[in-house]
Amino acid sequence: MFNFSLLEGRLTKDPELRNTGNGTPVASFTLAVDRPKRKDGTQQADFINIVAWNKTAEFLKNYFKKGDAIQVQGRIQTRSYDDKNGNKVFVTEIIANQLGFPITQRANSQTQGNSNTSGNANNASYADPFGTNQSSVDISDADLPF
Repeated sequence: MFNFSLLEGRLTKDPELRNTGNGTPVASFTLAVDRPKRKDGTQQADFINIVAWNKTAEFLKNYFKKGDAIQVQGRIQTRSYDDKNGNKVFVTEIIANQLGFPITQRANSQTQGNSNTSGNANNASYADPFGTNQSSVDISDADLPF
């Protein structure tokens, strides 16, 4: 089986780095990804929830802010949790394992003399973030794009 996602879009807000109960860095963010233009010329976007862990989360916090273009490589994951009213909530998100600067942004950085343009943070190994030992990730209604 193959589960791979490659996206390029813009951050909808500044990334916030948190730590789990055992000290593992995690960052959740939303990526706005443009759809192809319609025949009438209008543009729509999809808002995709993404979670980054460990070094990838730290890289995100250090190098990206609201509005920045970013490339995300990862896998699609689904999960569910019970909200405060006892309703089951289903979540689909991308678990990022690599982040990067878009090609056009890398080209602009090279012309400005920035030598650190690779922009990749690999997560060689990490524990399953949704295993039984982990606390749930709280998602507020304010974080939802609709």
